[in-house]
Amino acid sequence: MWLQRSPGLAAVQAVVICICAFHATTAMDIPLEVLGHVNIEQLPTITAQSPSSLIAFPFDESFPMTCEAKGNPEPEFRWTKNGQEFDPSLDPRLMKEEHSGTFVIPNNGNLTEYQGTYRCFASNKLGTAISKEIEFIVPNVPKFPKETPAPVVVEEGQPFTLKCDPPNGIPPLQIYWMTINLQHIEQDERVSMGLNGDLYFSHAVEKDSRRDYCCFAHFPRIRTIVQKNAMSVIVKTRKGDSPESANAILERRPSLLMPSGGKSEKQLVKGEDLKLECIAEGYPTPQVEWVKMDRQLPVKATLESHGKLLIVPRVEQKDSGKYMCKAKNPLGEAFHYFTVTIEEPPEWVFEPESQLSMIGSDVFIKCSASGSPRPTTTWRVNGVPLQESPAANRKAFDDTIVLHNAKPSDSAVYQCEASNRHGTLLSNANIMIMNLPPMILTNNGEDYSAVEGKGVMMHCKVFSSPPSTISWSKDDSSESVEGPRFTVHDNGSLEVYNVEKGDMGQYTCLAKNTEGSSAIDAMLYVKDPTRIVVAPEDRQILIGTMAQLSCLAEYDKSFSNDFELLWEKDDMEITLNYTENSRYLVEDGTLHIVNVSHRDQGVYTCVAKTPVDHDTASALIMVLDVPDAPENLVLSEHKSKSVKLKWIPGDDHNSSTTEFIIDYEESKWEPGNWKELLRVPGNHNSAVLKLHGHVDYRFRVSAVNDVGKGPPSQPTERYKTPPAAPDKNPENIKIEGHLPHEMDINWEPLLPIEHNGPGLEYKVSYRRQDVEEDWKEHTVKRHSFVVRNTPTFVPYEIKIQAKNHQGWGPEPKIVTGYSGEDSFFWTCPQEVTSVPSAAPDDVAVEVMNGSVVKVSWTRVHKDKLHGHLGGYRINWWRLRTLVDSKKSHGDKHALTFPGDRSHAMVPGLTPFSEYSLIVMTFNGRGNGPGSHPVNFKTPEGVPEKNPVFRVTDVQRHTVSLVWDPPMEPNGILTGYLLEYQLINDTEEVGPLQTIDISNPDTTKWILRDLEPVSKYKFYLRSCTTVGCGPVVSEECTTTLETSLASIHGGISTQGWFIGLMCAIAVLTLIVLIACFVNRNKGGKYSVKEKEDLHPDVESQGMNDDTFCEYSDNDEKPLKGSQHSLSREIKAGDSGDSLVDYGDEDAQFNEDGSFIGEYAGRKEKRASTEIKATVQTSA
Repeated sequence: MWLQRSPGLAAVQAVVICICAFHATTAMDIPLEVLGHVNIEQLPTITAQSPSSLIAFPFDESFPMTCEAKGNPEPEFRWTKNGQEFDPSLDPRLMKEEHSGTFVIPNNGNLTEYQGTYRCFASNKLGTAISKEIEFIVPNVPKFPKETPAPVVVEEGQPFTLKCDPPNGIPPLQIYWMTINLQHIEQDERVSMGLNGDLYFSHAVEKDSRRDYCCFAHFPRIRTIVQKNAMSVIVKTRKGDSPESANAILERRPSLLMPSGGKSEKQLVKGEDLKLECIAEGYPTPQVEWVKMDRQLPVKATLESHGKLLIVPRVEQKDSGKYMCKAKNPLGEAFHYFTVTIEEPPEWVFEPESQLSMIGSDVFIKCSASGSPRPTTTWRVNGVPLQESPAANRKAFDDTIVLHNAKPSDSAVYQCEASNRHGTLLSNANIMIMNLPPMILTNNGEDYSAVEGKGVMMHCKVFSSPPSTISWSKDDSSESVEGPRFTVHDNGSLEVYNVEKGDMGQYTCLAKNTEGSSAIDAMLYVKDPTRIVVAPEDRQILIGTMAQLSCLAEYDKSFSNDFELLWEKDDMEITLNYTENSRYLVEDGTLHIVNVSHRDQGVYTCVAKTPVDHDTASALIMVLDVPDAPENLVLSEHKSKSVKLKWIPGDDHNSSTTEFIIDYEESKWEPGNWKELLRVPGNHNSAVLKLHGHVDYRFRVSAVNDVGKGPPSQPTERYKTPPAAPDKNPENIKIEGHLPHEMDINWEPLLPIEHNGPGLEYKVSYRRQDVEEDWKEHTVKRHSFVVRNTPTFVPYEIKIQAKNHQGWGPEPKIVTGYSGEDSFFWTCPQEVTSVPSAAPDDVAVEVMNGSVVKVSWTRVHKDKLHGHLGGYRINWWRLRTLVDSKKSHGDKHALTFPGDRSHAMVPGLTPFSEYSLIVMTFNGRGNGPGSHPVNFKTPEGVPEKNPVFRVTDVQRHTVSLVWDPPMEPNGILTGYLLEYQLINDTEEVGPLQTIDISNPDTTKWILRDLEPVSKYKFYLRSCTTVGCGPVVSEECTTTLETSLASIHGGISTQGWFIGLMCAIAVLTLIVLIACFVNRNKGGKYSVKEKEDLHPDVESQGMNDDTFCEYSDNDEKPLKGSQHSLSREIKAGDSGDSLVDYGDEDAQFNEDGSFIGEYAGRKEKRASTEIKATVQTSA
């Protein structure tokens, strides 16, 4: 293996030269800026060359031998081949390039004559540079010898080897053993291929006999595969005198087929792969083990070829030492020891450097390399061995050459070559001896900008010989800048630390040496730092929504055109294209991320950037989403009525899982319909599921977090439970007496999944509670049963038990019910009723406030109820307002209160009014008689809002206001409170001005001394002695001169305006009539619909006494009340007859809740129809 210095290393050397040439010790690569001013001669330098090995692959068109160099004067090129002069221009087949040392060998004809080792020399009058050696290799087409191998004859059980002996070729080489039909020969512990390509058999078996063993050699670099002629193997089977001895293989201890002997040595180059193999024969087939004698096997070591091959990749010195392989079977062991030595190619310890030195100085050229074996170092000067070019002032000391009192004539190219058997290193060092005055290569008048508090570097690039001394001064001062904040570097640059505003100004760089001096000026500007003042904050964003990150920065105003605000995600800049599909938008420093997805999660960085500095601030966006579906559902612990389910939770997407929902699906009753079975906490990943019998289940799991419920998992496999007796009995048992001598028993049947098996039936057991008697039992399949010939309204005990073919369910609970209620004849012989026959006594009213009263009464005795108590009903109506003495009966209202109680709250009354009310009880058949009416008065309250409040005339300094009194003053009106304030379109408003109008008959007012062309807001409230009511407001803007009243007056007298107003009035009247007729058609509304449409806001805030249903036949709720459930009283049907108010109808629905409805005396037939309908539906 040959190692030469790469072209990349030469480039690095050139950079080092360039830097060193500017100051202090010298470099040889003279900058182009210097050559532009002064014609300086320069030694040759190789800039490009071919690799150390150039292989002539047959599929390439040509092969360039590259050699490029620079220098002044321009170098001339020559070549050697195998150490002899070689002139490419003399061979017409070679293509030569002008002003270059490169020539090209075309791929036509015989290339063998060009095979050899080449070296390029680049020379001018100052010296010669040489390239590394380049070996041109012309590979031969590898071929196996044309021979017919003799058959290999072997006895069964004996070892044998098939030789491959591949031909030589360009590495790498790959060996394959296959048949004629290109089928690989199977390799195992008995059969294996060695590193040399031979195929080894630990012992022969009968199946090894075949005629088509072929060895294939593959050379991938030259794209060639060659095949050796097929080999035959004949295995002779053993024949014995007895069947037991026939075909028996004799056992034997192991011995090594490869390697031979007991020990061997292995040398490798550092970085190569160590491969050690031990292939043993014997029967039974031996097993191979590996050990390292002084320590354990390297951690990176691997075994291949069934343990026969040990590989240690990229060996180091610590991998050297002794290794041992041991092959063993039951009959014995065999050993082999390897001594591994790791060597290294040459590596520079100190590579010679190009130098620019002044005349008369001593020059030291050092060259040192390490390697194993130790490299041999050879010196040349201008390509000639050092001993063949003597110089009086030059001495060689081991690894260093010294030039004493160097002269310009000592300028030359020195070559150092270090080599051992593993490679060669070559380095050219250009030694230039000359004197030059300072040349400052940095432009004069450069401007530098620095940020206050940060650092800045001002450059002064100098080329000179001898090296110059460099100093910096400020603002034409003769004193050099100095102090802990100022440093002049070796390359001449001035660095200022922690820049202050006072550092702004003009700086001068002065370079001096023995040959002269030179100076340049530079200007330093100090800028305000860039600083982010509003930094983005960490966000948790729901997927699919928009995320916003804000970022605001301060910066020096001189950079207004150069300031940039950029955004990065995970250290990658976000590209903004502002198209329809763009998901990133930036507006006023705020980053908008549209339709956030999981890939948007990460760290977002705001970068505020100017030409001289920048500031950053970062924030983390976490995307919230519902959890992923759980995975790997497994059922375990299968039992007859339970199973354990385990799962692996999915990603919770930054919101912790709060619970898991387990669903089930069964294949018989509702296949494909998933139902919830169980919920478990979010920190669990398993659950024991309680199951029903005789059900074919499968399960799935969903995860829930604060975002919502995630998708379900894939379902489990099915699990069918065996049949079992029922686990439960029917629930929600209802006992109803629709007829006096019957008792209907209904219950909620078991769900099909709760049957637990076939043949489900119910056993109904009942007995009277008030007498001693045995249980009477009936078995039914339906979920209802009627007990006939029962006494009227007596208590019964009932229990219902489930059973199936597997047995009975658990012992049922006993419930109590009553048989049919009593009946009696009302005044009409045709109508049978059983409503309560008595009214509550001692009805009293306690006024709580202007809109709520408390009503109390004495309960009706249960003997007068004639059935189950449904509750109490209060009917009330407004007699008059206390503002005047005229009586005017208002609409009737009703509230129902379920259950047994003796008081209730009635809300929604109008203050300062007189009312009358009655109380009645009801049962399942209807309302009982009403109590004696009780009259009461509500106290005074605050007025309602004024229905009209408007501006009628606006002038420069005055505004006219008009209003109407409140529809319901709720007391004696005492006056009005008028307020106003200036509200021009600014953040501040003017002070609130108040006018107390004490005359209740006033309905207009003129405000004076207002600001012209100003916007005002006016507020009006009506007042009683209790206080002022809700406010109404209006706005207007005062004028400059013109009166708006004249404009309004002009419009109001126009014919078209009067016609339009008349048309609007007619249309309004028609709509009102239509609404009135529609409201009085009547109808039935369920309690639930009424509650949803008209929620009782006030009553919701009261105590339990106000739990009721409120009716109002006018459909306009009182304050805090609900609409009536019946709309059957006609508009003109008013009166205060006790019959009308007390004889109200009421019904209970199926679940016992009250549906209240009442009708006027002229609507008895409609009321009867409603009752019949409700009874039928029950």
